[in-house]
Amino acid sequence: MKIATYNVNGVNGRLDVLLRWLAEDRPDVVCLQELKTPDDRFPRKAIEQVGYGAIWHGQKSWNGVAILARDAEPLLTRRGLPGDPDDTHSRYIEAAVNGLLIGCLYLPNGNPAPGPKFGYKLRWFERLQHYARELLDLDVPAMLVGDFNVMPTNLDVYAPERWRDDALFRPEVREAYAALVAQGWTDAIRHLHPDERIYTFWKYFRNAFARDAGLRIDHFLLSPTVAEWLVSATVRREVRSWEHTSDHAPVIIELDHV
Repeated sequence: MKIATYNVNGVNGRLDVLLRWLAEDRPDVVCLQELKTPDDRFPRKAIEQVGYGAIWHGQKSWNGVAILARDAEPLLTRRGLPGDPDDTHSRYIEAAVNGLLIGCLYLPNGNPAPGPKFGYKLRWFERLQHYARELLDLDVPAMLVGDFNVMPTNLDVYAPERWRDDALFRPEVREAYAALVAQGWTDAIRHLHPDERIYTFWKYFRNAFARDAGLRIDHFLLSPTVAEWLVSATVRREVRSWEHTSDHAPVIIELDHV
């Protein structure tokens, strides 16, 4: 079973890229972030035509998350992260697919830091920690997948000294991620590639992709049961080189749980 995460950076503007990648890799489940479209403009028909059912949580111009399932319909279990009824950002959606509970998330960027946006990021992280603990207590096969907007360690950023004060790399954010993992989650890429520099994001400017000046901010956190099924974890770097592509590359894990 192949499960992917992809910050598509505008699902309608980059629909051709998304459909091409789906046709090439044929993942069984896909978590998308940064849809940047309201619910009524999500390209459901185009995605269905290439064999995927979908659920989504959209927002005009910003944010937005979706879960796709090949030859199946994801069963919606939650739309929105609990803990703040006044939070209007579309950043979390969750579904049951093929016996797995999959939470797709787009964690706030938080820049500039310090500031109100950074405070919101830390509060969102705290809510995620509380809810992640609830998921583990359910003792069901679960995963948290998506763009966490955090580089967990120096190994996950091309030039750590340049990012010390950035909201994606500040100590408070890395500590929040570490505390989340310490609950009992497994970081799939780092588990299988403990010492390798692996990036999932490259900025558009200053020739970042060609220089491999990247960041690892797209993560799979697996519950203990799912971690036992983990076979592989890879980044589809080629997709980042396509014309009019996202600044992220798809990340794919493979599970053997049949």
